[in-house]
Amino acid sequence: MTYAIIETGGKQFRVEPGRFYDIELLHVEAESKVTIDKVFLIQHEDDVHIGQPLVENATVEGTVLRHFRGRKIIVYKMKPKKKTRKKKGHRQETTRFMIDSISVNGVVLAARDLSEAVVETPQTGEIESE
Repeated sequence: MTYAIIETGGKQFRVEPGRFYDIELLHVEAESKVTIDKVFLIQHEDDVHIGQPLVENATVEGTVLRHFRGRKIIVYKMKPKKKTRKKKGHRQETTRFMIDSISVNGVVLAARDLSEAVVETPQTGEIESE
């Protein structure tokens, strides 16, 4: 199993190729490729690369699947016996990010298996007879 610990949006994530993660908003178009170079740790089989603080020449490449807004968070403040009430709501902008590969010094340690992707083909409506 190969995984990496990266930082994006001020948060650290443990990522694996072939999985998607919901991260802070990235200001890029959907379906575009993004390279993240803030990699703190890479574990590949029995080999571990630990950065001080970052692993040199390590990158994690991925694809932005889509942008969306998270669930609404309601903040309600009230002071009892003072008739003071404040109600505010907030929805965080989020990016769904698919990890394609993890590489060190230009050598790809692990990559997403593209054969697992299910591609649906439209039905032609023709019926074959024997």
